[in-house]
Order: sequence, then C-alpha cells, then structure tokens
Amino acid sequence: MPVDGSSPVLLDGEEWQAYFRNFERSAFRLEVHQTYTMPAEAATVRDFLGGASMPEGFNAPWHQTIRDHAAAGRTMTRAKIVRRPLTPYSRYLFEWCIPGNVAAGEDYQIVDVTDRPNPGLPDQDFWLFDEAVVVHLNYRPDGTQINRELIRDPDIGKYLAWRDIALESAVPFSAYRT
Repeated sequence: MPVDGSSPVLLDGEEWQAYFRNFERSAFRLEVHQTYTMPAEAATVRDFLGGASMPEGFNAPWHQTIRDHAAAGRTMTRAKIVRRPLTPYSRYLFEWCIPGNVAAGEDYQIVDVTDRPNPGLPDQDFWLFDEAVVVHLNYRPDGTQINRELIRDPDIGKYLAWRDIALESAVPFSAYRT
C-alpha cells in the first residue's frame, strides 16, 4: 500500500534530533522493513553476528532519552512488522536493541505477518509525533536510509488509523515468541 505525502521537507542532523527532544505527548514509529543498513550500527551488527557479547552501556544515550520522556509522562511506542524466520538484522534488534529500549520505558510492539496477511499497514516507515507531525523514513531495498521527509499537511487520520491497526494487530515484545 503506497503512501503519498504532499510537499515533503528533508530533515537531517540537529533539525531531525530536535523532534526527539521536543515532542510533548507521544512519539510513535512504524517499522516495516526486515533489514536496516545503518552505518552507525555496522560495527555492532557485525559484532552481534560474530557472536560477541553486547558491549557495556550499549545504546545508553538512547535509553536515557526514553527514560527522560517516560519520567515526564511522554510515551514512546513502536510497532515492528516481522516475518519469520527473522533476518539477521531483526535478530540483532530482538537480542541487543529492543530489550534495552523496553527496560528504559519504550512500548515496543510486534506485528507478525508470517502466517497472516498484512492487516492494512503501509509499506512506509514513519514517525508520528504528538499525533500531529509525520516524518517518513525512506529506505532503499537493502535497508539503507535515503532520507527523512517531514510531511506537510499530512492526512493525520490516515496515520492515526495505521497506528491503531498496528497496535491492535500487535503483541508486546515481552510476549512475542519467535
């Protein structure tokens, strides 16, 4: 299901990071890809796949961001679409990344579409901030991020419906069994 936006504006660096500091109530992410190829994660993914132990303090700055928002009463929620068998990258997320995010206070939900059809979710990663601001995360087929687009005048009802479908179709990470 393609997603269209009107007049996207590219976000990067400090301008992009400000969205994670400045949201007032909620941040929701829909993750649809099975593999993400992020340069900042390359070494840790390689270490994970090579059988290394998770480094001490892994992802600590992100976990502090989550804790700070939770302490202030702001919610951070993700819904990740998965298909079994999990890709090596998804195994990395499940073993090294998601548990720490959940422990810090993020509500991480899993939508498994292995044995059922997609419940009506788009093929587009996005963040939804404060139920009002939409940012598309655009990727190449190999999972390399192309850019982040702030969508001007999005059809918020559509994104809220996708969020609700994802959450209604999901199980909490803590209850998911691969």
